[in-house]
Amino acid sequence: MSRVELLADGLRFAEGPRWHGGKLWFSDMYDHAVKTVDLDGRVETKIEIAGQPSGIGWLPDGTLLLVSMLDRSILRLEIDRLVVHADLRRVATWHCNDMVVDSVGRAYVGNFGFDLHAAETAGDFSAMTPAAMAVVERNGAVSVAAGDLLFPNGTVITADGSTLVVAESIGRRLTAFDRASDGTLSNRRVWADLPGRIPDGICLDETGAIWVANAAAPECIRVVEGGAIVDVIDTEQHCYACMLGGPEGTTLFMLTAGSAHPDATTTSRSGRILVSEVGSRHAGLP
Repeated sequence: MSRVELLADGLRFAEGPRWHGGKLWFSDMYDHAVKTVDLDGRVETKIEIAGQPSGIGWLPDGTLLLVSMLDRSILRLEIDRLVVHADLRRVATWHCNDMVVDSVGRAYVGNFGFDLHAAETAGDFSAMTPAAMAVVERNGAVSVAAGDLLFPNGTVITADGSTLVVAESIGRRLTAFDRASDGTLSNRRVWADLPGRIPDGICLDETGAIWVANAAAPECIRVVEGGAIVDVIDTEQHCYACMLGGPEGTTLFMLTAGSAHPDATTTSRSGRILVSEVGSRHAGLP
């Protein structure tokens, strides 16, 4: 069993973790802020945003990009103000979500595809529709990277840039694509079926295995291609995102909460960040 420690708590709902500049950056979605936490547990608000922030990434020159969920856009931090980097409404049919930015500044962004929280409240998912993943060039041009995805969520790119893997949360699987030098995707295939689980945020390690935050249960799991689960970490609360980082790239950050429903986060600050040291280092992007 891996030893799990509490790094930070009192958050609304933490998402989109990225290890950058010696700290973990993340979106505290319903606190309308991008924050950092260091390895001593000190939390700092870096950016306040009127909307709901989600995925985070950086252009090659160090410029911060972040997903504004309700606006269905990517924002870019220009010194001390946020400007629109890309309008995703032509591709995104509902709230935007997680994002991965590649080595040349090209961003891939998923979206819900339908009103998830209304469906959860009603207990009726008959209106569920597939969604497209957007690809955004460094100049802000937007197109469809892949369609017919069941809630495209956390996404990773392998270290050589040749493969992209996306968590289809409602599809309960990880789906892989070959990735060309111009960012186009092809050869869609199931990387891992995860029946009974809802894969949310994901991150890649140096062995090629993927850590998966399970939004349906209090666990973070490590999966290899084909679907075998080789590690399970108990997170006490449902786990919504994960990221490898730390000085050696072996610190697994796990973001949990009592609920993902926006109504619950207005009355509770149950969000936590847990850490555990694992055996394999971070690899690829993000």
